[in-house]
Amino acid sequence: MDVLDRAEQYLLLHGRLIDRLRFEALFRDGSRERVLGALRCYQNADGGFGNALEPDLRGAGSQPEPVEVAFWILDELDAFDSPMVPAACDYLASITTPDGGVPWVLPSVMTTPRAPWWQTDDDPPGHLVPTAAIAGLLHKHGVTHPWLATATDFCWSRLATLTEPGAYDAQAAVTFLELVPDRERAEAEFARLRDALLTTVALDPEATGHVHFPLDFASEPSRLPLFTQDVLDTHLDALLAAQSPEGGWSANWSMWTPLVEHEWGSHLTVHRLKTLRAYGRLPG
Repeated sequence: MDVLDRAEQYLLLHGRLIDRLRFEALFRDGSRERVLGALRCYQNADGGFGNALEPDLRGAGSQPEPVEVAFWILDELDAFDSPMVPAACDYLASITTPDGGVPWVLPSVMTTPRAPWWQTDDDPPGHLVPTAAIAGLLHKHGVTHPWLATATDFCWSRLATLTEPGAYDAQAAVTFLELVPDRERAEAEFARLRDALLTTVALDPEATGHVHFPLDFASEPSRLPLFTQDVLDTHLDALLAAQSPEGGWSANWSMWTPLVEHEWGSHLTVHRLKTLRAYGRLPG
């Protein structure tokens, strides 16, 4: 079986419904409306998303990060005209902190089942994660909402003081700079930050542990020159080789409860297939 057939078998055996439907829509000419219908089930009455759309956040209540997860799914379907988007933006506006961003996670997480790294104090500030990626995706799709201007100003201000980013900060920064409309400013900021961003990347494809590889920053061809083509080719080869005998791809961070192994596995399998296709590495 080829890469897609093996991945399909993995998803049929282990995948969440939403990820099986995403695979069908993206690779088998399936219904995109069915994906949207499944995604709506993760959205709450307040407009936010919860209900383990982000597998390590098991609570039903809304959190900022699952909005980013939802928006990436809407992005792959080119479905930012969905009513889910303005509802989510209203939710983001309701949790925005005085600095203009949304927190990484809200204090309500502390009373819900969650991975142990989802921790916060009682009054968390705005954070580039997930504010920057959400703002970038809204810009990409031409969404107009009052929250976006505030969030964009927040992102520019945080990037201006960013000197030693963590890997997730760096990924959020790259997404924002890739998608924000002000290209002159984005390219100047990227040039300033490039070396700092690269310190968060594992360039050795054999690196182990919870590391972040070039394709985590450039899951499709980018207009930002973060990596040379030979680096990308090396990691695309490694990505193909990393497909498991079962047909999926697994996460390289701790699986803190057995259920999330395949929930993350199905999410990542669709994501890895999208990357391989974006770089012309899938048959057909």
